[in-house]
Amino acid sequence: MFRWLIILFMTTVLSGCGYNTLQSTDENIKAAWAEVLNQYQRRADLVPNLVNVVKGYAAHEKDVLTQVTEARARVGAIQATPELLNDEEAFRKFIAAQGQMTSAISRLLVVAENYPQLKADSLFRDLQAQLEGTENRITVARNRYIGAVREYNIIVRSFPTNLTAMIFGHKTKPSFTVENEKAISEPPKVDFGAPAPAIAPGR
Repeated sequence: MFRWLIILFMTTVLSGCGYNTLQSTDENIKAAWAEVLNQYQRRADLVPNLVNVVKGYAAHEKDVLTQVTEARARVGAIQATPELLNDEEAFRKFIAAQGQMTSAISRLLVVAENYPQLKADSLFRDLQAQLEGTENRITVARNRYIGAVREYNIIVRSFPTNLTAMIFGHKTKPSFTVENEKAISEPPKVDFGAPAPAIAPGR
């Protein structure tokens, strides 16, 4: 009887320690982050063609074209591995770089408003449609990541799973803050049927 009580006690302790829950929620974060990266990469891949098309009609808009190219280079220079999620400073730098990319693309699209022939170009319109779809997918992927991190962080901070997290080195993961969410939450406007929005200073 005593042996069975010990087995029952150990089973209860192990099932309640939250180890498996920590592992599964951590994997959910990795999967959600991979999708965020996938959509950001999709956007980055559209940029060279977008720049080339605009250049064909507005080559003298050198500053804006350079800003977009440089923003893409900064994004590409960051190694966005899963380990980045354990480094809050590196995470902030990555999000800041993506925010700069959003701003640069927005400026490029505003410039395009001044060139009717560019707006009528079939390749440009195809790229704008792809960009709009990608921005929407980025928003969805980002929201899924935020949800996965929220669930994981609650588990890491809650008793008794916080004890298990401490033992196995699990720490809270960074998420999108109010500041950087505001900076990148609005996709560039690609509806050329309406007047282009004003770009705020610093965006």
